Amino acid sequence: MALAHKGLHAEGLPWRFIEKSRIAASGQERVPVLVHGDTWLHDSWRIARYLEDTFPDRPALFAGPGGEALARFVNSWADTALAPAITKVIIPDIPDGLHDGDRAYFVESREQRLGSLQALRDDRVQHLDALRKVILPLRHTLRDQPYLAGDTPDYADYAVFGMFMWARCISPVELLQADDPVHAWRERLLDAHGGHARAARRAHG
Repeated sequence: MALAHKGLHAEGLPWRFIEKSRIAASGQERVPVLVHGDTWLHDSWRIARYLEDTFPDRPALFAGPGGEALARFVNSWADTALAPAITKVIIPDIPDGLHDGDRAYFVESREQRLGSLQALRDDRVQHLDALRKVILPLRHTLRDQPYLAGDTPDYADYAVFGMFMWARCISPVELLQADDPVHAWRERLLDAHGGHARAARRAHG
C-alpha cells in the first residue's frame, strides 16, 4: 500500500517459510523484504521510511514530523496489540493455504509459540470477542473520520490495514461486522489506489 500510495511498482516474488536463505542478504529471516538496487530492507516500518526518504517527490506517506511520530505509534500498536489478537483468530486456517513443504514447519514452529492450533480453533469465538475489544480505539476514531490520518489515508492507515489484509488473504473468517465503522474503512482501503488490495489473491476464494 505504501508503494501504491507513492505510485511505485515492485515485482512481487513468491517465497516460502523454509526458503530463508533467499532473503539472507537482508540480515534476518522474515518478510517483508524490499530489494532496491544493492539495498536490502526488511520490516514494514523501515521500508516505508526508506520509500519516504528515497522518493521525496512522490506523495508523502507521513504528514510531516508529527505525523510520522504518530504513525510510528500506530505501527507499534498494530504490531504489538492488533497482530497478536488477529493471529489467535486466523492462525488455524493458515496451514491449509501453505505449500506442502511449508506446512509441517509452520505448524511445529507456531505451536511452540502459541500452543495447539486446534485449541485456538476451538476457542475462536472468544478470540474474536477479544479482537473486537482490541479494535475499540479504531472504531471510535473511524466513526468521525474516514481514515486514521483524517480525510485521506497515509501510512498510519496502511500499518493497521495490512493486518486485516493478511487475515483477508489467508482465512475465510470475517473479523468485522458489516455495521462496524472499521469494516467501512477497510472497504475504502480495499478500493484505494485502483482497487490494488481488493485484487490480491485469497487462499480461500
